Amino acid sequence: MRGHTDTQPGIFHYFQPADLIPPEHPLRRIKAWADEALHTLEPVFREMYSARGRPSVPPEQLLKSQLLIAFYSVRSDRLFCEQLAYNFLFRWFLDLAPEAAPFDASTFSKNRERLLAHDVAHQFFDAVVRQARGAGLLSDEHFSVDGTLIEAWASLKSFRPTTRRDREPPPDDPGNPTVNFRGERRSNTTHQSTTDPEARLTRKGVGREAKLCYAGHALLDHRHGLVVDLAVSAATGTAERGASLRRCGPGASARTSRCSPAAAPPGSMAGPPAIAAMP
Repeated sequence: MRGHTDTQPGIFHYFQPADLIPPEHPLRRIKAWADEALHTLEPVFREMYSARGRPSVPPEQLLKSQLLIAFYSVRSDRLFCEQLAYNFLFRWFLDLAPEAAPFDASTFSKNRERLLAHDVAHQFFDAVVRQARGAGLLSDEHFSVDGTLIEAWASLKSFRPTTRRDREPPPDDPGNPTVNFRGERRSNTTHQSTTDPEARLTRKGVGREAKLCYAGHALLDHRHGLVVDLAVSAATGTAERGASLRRCGPGASARTSRCSPAAAPPGSMAGPPAIAAMP
């Protein structure tokens, strides 16, 4: 017998959002770990907010939202808030009631500075690392430091000579001028970005285009492939070498460190004798 679509749905629905999530879904375990880690940050949250005034979006929901944005590669905060209106998986992960209105995208930008000022993201990460260490998932014997380039929010047009030219013509458009640097030799010693002075002109490899970037470094455990430490530094030619030695820290005589061969310049394995570094 053929079924027909009911164009007049029921007014009330009785169910728990958790009933819609498959029992073997990986977010179930991630949610339990994230809630446990956030519970340890309760004293930090009490210090961040005043006891008076209108209640804000809970910081736990903001931090767990960043996990969902990373897991599902959501392009922007605005798109995430749009999906939060109809995605029951996201609502369940954030402990957001089905009838509750999703928070606005401006909530992220308004609270991001507050979270950064109290170093909440770093403490959240450290709490998760402590969970992994308590579960016996980490080892001090074998680990590696891997590096990548993080593109800066600065245009190549902003990469200007540090010495001012006296006879430089005025820009045709002050907001977005036309810049022709064809044939011009540009380097970090003679040029600097006017938008982001700390960004450096770097290329990923031979034959690749150069971009204004920072260097990101991740310390990974070899046993289970877990990231246990992160750092961002200036994109110099020896950034990964210095980051690997700093991530090792003092007293690392029983450790074995590996650097990615693509980012290891000549002499990058040189370091303190206590560290047995292998290419």
